[in-house]
Amino acid sequence: MIWNELENGLTDLEREGLKRVRRTLEAPCGPLARVDGRDLISFCSNDYLGLANDPKLIEAACAGAKKWGVGSGASHLVSGHLSPHEELEEELAAFTGFPRALLFSTGYMANLGIIVALVGRGDAVFADKLNHASLIDAVQLSRADHQRYPHGDLDALERLLAASKAKRKLILTDAVFSMDGDLAPLPELLQLAERFDAWLVIDDAHGFGVLGEHGCGSLSHFDIPANPRILYMGTLGKAAGAAGAFVAASDTVVEWLLQRARTYIFTTGSSPVISCALLASLTLIREGDERRRQLRRLTLRLQNGLSGTRWQLMRSPTAIQPVIIGDNHETLQVALALFDRGLWVPAIRPPTVPKGTARLRVSLSAAHREAHVQLLVDALRELA
Repeated sequence: MIWNELENGLTDLEREGLKRVRRTLEAPCGPLARVDGRDLISFCSNDYLGLANDPKLIEAACAGAKKWGVGSGASHLVSGHLSPHEELEEELAAFTGFPRALLFSTGYMANLGIIVALVGRGDAVFADKLNHASLIDAVQLSRADHQRYPHGDLDALERLLAASKAKRKLILTDAVFSMDGDLAPLPELLQLAERFDAWLVIDDAHGFGVLGEHGCGSLSHFDIPANPRILYMGTLGKAAGAAGAFVAASDTVVEWLLQRARTYIFTTGSSPVISCALLASLTLIREGDERRRQLRRLTLRLQNGLSGTRWQLMRSPTAIQPVIIGDNHETLQVALALFDRGLWVPAIRPPTVPKGTARLRVSLSAAHREAHVQLLVDALRELA
């Protein structure tokens, strides 16, 4: 039967320690979760500033629903572009320092739209090997030549660029790598983009709201001003606490994406309620320096607490703190042992990360208390 292959495949995933399990939360997103009737401290969420359940965002969403309703009714280019969408795009452009911004329904959709609109057959994309899955899929859809360089290896990237005869070139990178938590060398990547006349597309899903002055993102962190060859993508469902994504770039680039990005043109506009909530979120991000300081304090507590143990913490200066274990089954066992202690930490395994690097991905939030992190440290030291 045709479904036997699928059943055998699921059995193989379970045997290799790669089968995923979905859990249903019975409480709002936050540091304290309730799953299957159990109260847990969650280290799973990308809600880095603790805004997902913030009363000001909830109030803004409620007021937006009363004024604008719930749905947009059509794609942005038909009749689904409402005033809250327009206002949010203007605020995002001003916040990131670019002339213009364009909203997308998700970061995945934004990346698919950007790459396919900019390059195609005869062009080349030069991508970090640890880029997010959405960036990998986007290049495949574009049909451009996909050249991947070892993680962070600028010399290898330079050699690939120098040897390329492609009509158009595009350098593609995460700003903060979602499974390692480290930062891309953005100043050096921009220098290479300038030297080889390439686009530089930056996915700052995990840096927007967290890094840089007032949380303006990874470009601000590196003191890089807006540049005509940069396309900056930020997501709005992580530090911003709501949903969606945006691309900030030059007027010309944004207009081109509006005309050519299929994932923008052929999808219904997001709910105006989300835009209303995000306008409130941007204010809290600007004023969120203490939240970001709290993140740094929690990061140091975790790193210092696990020093001297057998657990290998990666060199991450961000809220993403991976604890490398290696074996898939042992990683699952440690995650389950933590879960039994009331600590929810996701076990990340291939193909999300390279084979042999299965890990616990600890995600910290400004909403965590130091006591929460200390409980995790104590449990991991015990398990070590």
